[in-house]
Amino acid sequence: MSSLLDKNKIISTKDRLLEAAEIEFALGGFDGAKLADIAKRVGIRRPSLLYHFPSKAELYKTTVERAFEQLGAALDSGMSAAGSFRDRLQSITEVFADFLERRPFLARLVIREFLTGQGPGHDILLSEVAPLLDSVESFIAGEGGELVRSSLPIRAAIMQSVSNILLKNASGGLQEALWGSDDHSWTLTRFVFFEKEV
Repeated sequence: MSSLLDKNKIISTKDRLLEAAEIEFALGGFDGAKLADIAKRVGIRRPSLLYHFPSKAELYKTTVERAFEQLGAALDSGMSAAGSFRDRLQSITEVFADFLERRPFLARLVIREFLTGQGPGHDILLSEVAPLLDSVESFIAGEGGELVRSSLPIRAAIMQSVSNILLKNASGGLQEALWGSDDHSWTLTRFVFFEKEV
């Protein structure tokens, strides 16, 4: 399985463990993932993993927090970039789509936790996802002005776009058969948010 990061970079054991954990937690959920399998992906033994992360819960928490911290930084860069509101909303949409395209296991992990609705992942996702949604919602409400469709439930519209991108990137080999070969994330977001073409 290829690394989530550039193979030419030297990656710390801790970062490699977090990459491997993202994959294993996505495949098996918190309960199904095994520390021995995560360690094996990195080429170390379970006791060495426990040196870096003293428990499965700590590894899971760090894995999810790290992913959403990285996503938050990427979304912030899109919101604070120069350009019109339309350009920045497009940037946010494309940053999110690209982030999950490069990390499809994160998309699977998030969907798995949405469906499970309980356990450690539920609380962590709530604490990580809600602030990101708040930030994007505030940006759209504050900067969109008259460009945004009147009476649009902004948070629900964001979730519509997010759900499409999450499902697409979590679908693996079904992606092209179900969504086609082109990425229409921005087209769909544009139609949801704008009253007229801007």
